[in-house]
Amino acid sequence: MDKSLALLDQAQTLVVTQAVSFGPKLLVALVILAAGFYAGRWAGKMLKRSLSRLHLEPDLELLLVRVLRILVLALFGVIALQNLGVELLPLIAGLGVAGAGVALAMQGLLSNLVAGLTIILTHPFRIGEYVSIIGVEGVVSDISLFNTVLLHADNSRVVVPNRKIVGEILHNYGHIRQLDLRAQVAYDSDHNQALATVLEVLQANPRVLAEPAPLVQITTLADSGVVIAIKPWVSVADNPQAIGEINQAVLEAFRARGIRMPFPQREVRLLGQG
Repeated sequence: MDKSLALLDQAQTLVVTQAVSFGPKLLVALVILAAGFYAGRWAGKMLKRSLSRLHLEPDLELLLVRVLRILVLALFGVIALQNLGVELLPLIAGLGVAGAGVALAMQGLLSNLVAGLTIILTHPFRIGEYVSIIGVEGVVSDISLFNTVLLHADNSRVVVPNRKIVGEILHNYGHIRQLDLRAQVAYDSDHNQALATVLEVLQANPRVLAEPAPLVQITTLADSGVVIAIKPWVSVADNPQAIGEINQAVLEAFRARGIRMPFPQREVRLLGQG
């Protein structure tokens, strides 16, 4: 019993001794970390104020501010550890090994991050532009560090990882698109009248842009008739509606002016057996 009490007294004495010797250092370390936290916030605000003049992308601006805060806090953390008497070289070596393992496990995530920074810095497309890439297309509605969101014509959202975008062939339509429509008229029709009628239809449609000027021309001499290419420019938002409106208006205008649109025809000859 006396031995147990003696051990307990020794443990209490050791705890008190360590607390007296280590407590002030721990308190100073906590004060250093708190100072680092507020210093990081202050540095982040100053950097954000400076970056606002450069008109960078919001995601890139946010990333730079957060990186600066983390670096400032890490610097104060190193000072706090040194104050506690921690050996930094073994700690740095351990963090390096752990960091390599984490980087290997998060390889896909990191590649998306690097690709996102590349997109934000090089600006191959911007929000609101219509793009086509890797078999999908739509209006760019959001660009983040890890993925890009496209708004499809059917109002569905297509989320594309950024690593799938960088290095691929990208078709950026911008804010306007050129429609590729066709109409066919008979060979015995007045082709000049047909071309003039199509131009009138395009000029009457409010969705068709005056500039760039629409392209209307005979493009193919087909088996059943003459094919007229109809290529007006419209805004990306008006693309689906404009296709139907122009096709309907051309059909009605041709009927009203007696311009015949032929059906596919084939001439079949039966040869008698001799």
